[in-house]
Amino acid sequence: MTPQSTTSHNKSSNNSASSNRAAGGREKADKYTEFVSAGIGRDLAKRLGLPQPAILRRYSPHAPLVEGPIVVLGHGAGADAVAKVLLDWHQDVRRHATPKEKLGAIVVVLDDLANPGGLSEPMLAIGAALRDLNKNARVVSISREVSVADAPEVAAARNAVDGIVRSLAKELRAGATANGIVLQNGIPAGSPSAMAALRFFLSGRSAFVDGQFLTAASEGSRQAPHWDKPLEGNVAVVTGAARGIGAAIARTLARDGATVVAVDIPAAGDHLAAVANEIHGTSLQLDITDPEAGSRILEHAMSRFGRLDIVVHNAGITRDKLLANMDAARWDSVVAVNLEAQLRMNKALLANESFASNGRIISVSSTSGIAGNRGQSNYAASKAGIIGMVRSTAPLMAASGGTVNAVAPGFIETDMTAKIPFATREVARRLNSLQQGGKPRDVAETIAFFAQPQAAGVTANILRVCGQNLVGQ
Repeated sequence: MTPQSTTSHNKSSNNSASSNRAAGGREKADKYTEFVSAGIGRDLAKRLGLPQPAILRRYSPHAPLVEGPIVVLGHGAGADAVAKVLLDWHQDVRRHATPKEKLGAIVVVLDDLANPGGLSEPMLAIGAALRDLNKNARVVSISREVSVADAPEVAAARNAVDGIVRSLAKELRAGATANGIVLQNGIPAGSPSAMAALRFFLSGRSAFVDGQFLTAASEGSRQAPHWDKPLEGNVAVVTGAARGIGAAIARTLARDGATVVAVDIPAAGDHLAAVANEIHGTSLQLDITDPEAGSRILEHAMSRFGRLDIVVHNAGITRDKLLANMDAARWDSVVAVNLEAQLRMNKALLANESFASNGRIISVSSTSGIAGNRGQSNYAASKAGIIGMVRSTAPLMAASGGTVNAVAPGFIETDMTAKIPFATREVARRLNSLQQGGKPRDVAETIAFFAQPQAAGVTANILRVCGQNLVGQ
């Protein structure tokens, strides 16, 4: 059995992540989105009531964080602290919206929410300002986790935020998104980990993340952030890096300053070498199902660079069949590559003191592991298994300052999805709140966020990169 570079949902073209990038962080969209974005196409779509997906604002290192002022809603020390951080980031901050002023973002701080009645004022204030949002604007909530120790009215209010944000995300248009940050009890609203999550949600890095939540589990790192090169000095390993999403991850981590070890099977050696050379990294031809894969990765990184800081488990395969027609070869190979290999490698990583101290592990799961998918019981089992693995590994990593998280991509524009029949492909593209498919770099940007030192307090998260797919949460 041999791992492949990509999976059915995550398989992408071999083109550089920068090849379709336009100025200001906007990329070439699918032909339908381009057609309905201007001129006669836009007018026709309006008349016929057709979907009108926006061309999304994606991250560019020197582009503004948001396009327009940021309104910070909420009372108390938490809202004040968030407003101060935004001012420190040189943002144009308002404490209330001015009618007809175009806004880049709304941040509502609900860290002191005590009962459902406390939701009325801030939610109605958000509602009154929605028509003034710019294209690709952001709405971000900051609230607290629900605990069994909470009084019923507190738990009800805090859980209500979940429903509000997910519903609002489905109402927004023109590329705008709504997401939330959940503070574990005792974590201040202005803590470094919460603010790192806020910056991610405000920026173009989160272009295809919608209706989702990140949990800040600890205060995180207070070292001075280097936002343009947050991974400078770090060494990262990316499996399945020869092409597709894996190559996009490698390029993105390198762009952010990391030295990257690109890993893939020997059969992908030529593509692997090309990616490694492009990003000035190194390549390692390796079957990740080898029992010694973890040790070999560590040996390569330590001998070449003297350290290993980040491991991205991206390699995976599919062997789709209805369960009634499934055979042992298909089932066992998928679970071995997608899940068991990661478990073995993580054991080796955790046993290495150098990596375990402040290390980062990021795994690629899938929305199939959350909502299931017909004919993919083996694949869904492996991707759901990753979610369980991440949540169980987080306490083991936390003991030495490390983190482990996962991304769960939805419909990503790939070589494989390009071969789907036109009508089926168009339906799949539009089945999310942003009404379009994501790009490989959308997955890569989320992984790069989890790898940042500023995200040191963000762990055990499973973040969907799916434009708020209408199937599942």
